Amino acid sequence: MQEFITTITERGQTSIPAAIRKAANLTPGQTLRWELCSDRELRVIITNMSVATPNAVAMIGYARRLDPTLPSSTDEWIKELRAGEED
Repeated sequence: MQEFITTITERGQTSIPAAIRKAANLTPGQTLRWELCSDRELRVIITNMSVATPNAVAMIGYARRLDPTLPSSTDEWIKELRAGEED
């Protein structure tokens, strides 16, 4: 079994090592349940495996599939919106 060491910050936070995140397919927004097994052992359980909330970038990619002529950058979007103001 491979071991990973992390450090707890002053605020009680720690990072999940990348190899573990990848192996467990962990993504932002998923929740973990911590169980205290003994005074020196914890168990971490992934509580919501199916969380796949799309972020804004994912939604733009989806919209572009529907209409490939949509602007691809913020500057292009602003230019198009401002052009509509002049009409």
